[in-house]
Amino acid sequence: MRHQAYLLDGDRIRQGLSRDLGFSDADRAENVRRVAEVARLMVDAGLIVLVALISPFLADRLKARSLFKPNEFIEIFVDTPLSIAEARDVKGLYKKARRGELLHFTGIDSPYEAPETPEIRIDTTQACVEEAAELVIETLVRLGIAARL
Repeated sequence: MRHQAYLLDGDRIRQGLSRDLGFSDADRAENVRRVAEVARLMVDAGLIVLVALISPFLADRLKARSLFKPNEFIEIFVDTPLSIAEARDVKGLYKKARRGELLHFTGIDSPYEAPETPEIRIDTTQACVEEAAELVIETLVRLGIAARL
């Protein structure tokens, strides 16, 4: 069985669908809402949709989850300590946020509410990219969302 999948990437979403939004709490909530609505439509069309967003607030993630049937919303917590995220900062955004050049930056001057019970937790200090991908695939297979190829 072949599965069709699509990645909704936060950076690309911000360039198009959410280009009118900033990074205030209200704008972040609206961004998550828009992406969840698009993902729901794509799931309804039979796609496996991977959503790669910084979604810092629990309430927004719960609202997004409420749009889906059981086993259609799989929360993946890519768990990276702030110090590691800053060390891996290829775009230089954390440095800009530390200097006050970027406001409402998650983890610096805007909070991050870690998921309480994600279906998948990936500790990026322990798992390489291949191991993380395998964990996601194993979960999709176990839940009957995808078949092992």
